[in-house]
Amino acid sequence: MPTFADITTVGIGGSMAAFVQPRSRVGLIEAVEGADSKGLPLCLIGGGSNLLASDQDFPGVVVRDTRQDISVPDEVAPPEGGVPVVHINATAGTNWDDLVSYCVRMHLVGVEGLSGIPGTVGASVVQNIGAYGQEVGHLVDSVEVWDRQDKITAYLRTSDLDFGYRTSLLKRTMYQAPAVPDARFFPTPRYVVLSVTLVLRHGSATQVGSAQLAKALGVESGATLPLERIRQAVLTVRAGKGMLEDPYRYLTDWMGSCRRTSDLEEALEAVQGDLHGPRGERALLDRHSCGSFFTNPIISREAADALPADAPRYPVEDSALVKTSAAWLIDHSGFHKGFALEQGSAAALSDVHTLALTNRGGAGSDDMVALARAIQKGVDSTFGIRLIPEPVTLGIDLAW
Repeated sequence: MPTFADITTVGIGGSMAAFVQPRSRVGLIEAVEGADSKGLPLCLIGGGSNLLASDQDFPGVVVRDTRQDISVPDEVAPPEGGVPVVHINATAGTNWDDLVSYCVRMHLVGVEGLSGIPGTVGASVVQNIGAYGQEVGHLVDSVEVWDRQDKITAYLRTSDLDFGYRTSLLKRTMYQAPAVPDARFFPTPRYVVLSVTLVLRHGSATQVGSAQLAKALGVESGATLPLERIRQAVLTVRAGKGMLEDPYRYLTDWMGSCRRTSDLEEALEAVQGDLHGPRGERALLDRHSCGSFFTNPIISREAADALPADAPRYPVEDSALVKTSAAWLIDHSGFHKGFALEQGSAAALSDVHTLALTNRGGAGSDDMVALARAIQKGVDSTFGIRLIPEPVTLGIDLAW
C-alpha cells in the first residue's frame, strides 16, 4: 500500500485505508460507487501533481485510473470553417504529456503549447490547464463522466463544463467557495472523468502565439514553426522554471506503470542535461512541488489601479476585472526565489520560480502549510490581495 508521498509530485502525505487501481471503465465506476455506497471518503488521483495531502492517515479509498488508451475516432472530420478537424479520445488515466507527444508525432495541432504539464487527461479538464496561449477548455468536444449523485454516465459538452481560468464545473462541484471544500463530494468531483474527446486539426506546423515562447524560439510572435520545435521549446522553458516533474518518480514501484515507456525514456534523457548543468541535483529538487501553488488573482480594476505601476495586468473576459501575477506579488512581498522560513528548511520556494513551493527533502505537510500561510499573509499585508491555493489540499485548510 503506497502513501501519498509515494504517488504525488511533491512527495508528501500519509497513508490511506485503501488503494484501488481499476484497469477498465466498468472497474473505475465500480471502485467509485463502491466507496460512495459505503459512505467512505473518496480521493480520485491522477498523476498526483496537483495534490498536497496531510501527513495524517486518510481514512478512505484512493482510486487511480490505470487506463492509458488513445484513439482517433475519425481520421478527418468534415471541415469546420474550412479547416479539417480531427477528434482524439483519451481515457482519464492517460498521462497528459504522453497525449501531447502522441499528437505532435501525428501532426495534430492544438496541444503543443501544453507540453510538459504534469498530470493526467482526466485532471486536465477538471483544472482546465493552460499555458502559452492554449487552454484545454478551448479544445474539448466532450467529456464522458460518471455522475456520483445521479448514478449515471453522461457526456458533458463544452457548454456544460463552464470552463474558466483554472476551473470548470467539475472542479466547482468540490467547493462551496474558493478553497472551501464541499463535504458532499470533496476531494473528488461529483462528475468523475472517464474519458475526454478533444477537437484538433491536421498540420505539421503552426503559429507561435505566445510572446514568451517566441522569445525562447528566437522568432517574432506569429511566426510559423514545426510542432516538434515548438514542443521542445516549451519543455525547455518549463525546465528552466522547474515546472516539469521529476521523471525518476516513474521508476519507483508505485508509479512505474503510469507512463508510456517511449515517452518516459525521452523525459529521462532530457533531464540529464539539468543534472550535468551548473545546478546539478538542485534542478531536480525544484521539480518536487505541486507546480504553481497559487492561482493568479483576478481582482477589480480599482484594486489593480492600486498596485505599483510595474505590476503585471492581464485582461479577462469580464472587463470590470483584471488578472495579475501571483509570482510577482509573492516576490514583491519579500518572498524571493529560494526563500525558506528557516535556513536549511526542507520546505522552500523553488530556486527558479517563486510560485512553486518545493520539498527539498524530508518536508512534511506542516512544513509546506507554514510556508504557504506565511506567503498568503505576507501578500495580503503588502497588497491586500488574498492568494488562493491551486492544488487540492487533503486534510489541510488553507482557506481564508
